[in-house]
Amino acid sequence: MGSLEKALEIFDPGTLAGALLLAAVLAVVGLLLSAAVRRMLRTVLEHDRNDHVDPITLSFVSHLAVLLLWILLFTLYAHVVPALNRLGTTMLAGVGLVSVIVGFAAQTTLGNLVAGISLVLYKPFRRGDRLQVAAPTQDDFEVGTVEDITLGFTVLRTDDGREIIIANGAMAQQTMIKLLPASKLVSGK
Repeated sequence: MGSLEKALEIFDPGTLAGALLLAAVLAVVGLLLSAAVRRMLRTVLEHDRNDHVDPITLSFVSHLAVLLLWILLFTLYAHVVPALNRLGTTMLAGVGLVSVIVGFAAQTTLGNLVAGISLVLYKPFRRGDRLQVAAPTQDDFEVGTVEDITLGFTVLRTDDGREIIIANGAMAQQTMIKLLPASKLVSGK
């Protein structure tokens, strides 16, 4: 039992070495869990080839799950390390002011996240759809194929290979024209 107690003393979050070792362990756990989430969702995509599962939705859920996982691990770490726990208690008095400041500073980012969630839920377009969107170019619009929807932005690929990256907030607010693929235009179906 004495050797077990000595081994546990190494992980004592009250010491600098213990806090750093605990941070390293939680970082490794976070990396392993992130990889597991991505692998699980990739397996779901590979097994379900009947279009029952939207790949963009799974990709978005994967990004969101990994983000929440890291927030949870960071919160756990801050709660376990006494110095950070005391610091958090001290800062609790100013949390109202800090939350207002962070809310204003991250308003666009949080708006893009919420818009991304609504784009994934309402599915006005899917991966592979061709869209005409407003863009600051000579013609005032661009046409591209949807490649991905992430937590903050939507990626379109033009016919000449350029990537158009549009913030989800802008994507959710603008009028888009969904175009038929070129193969359907030729066949008339």
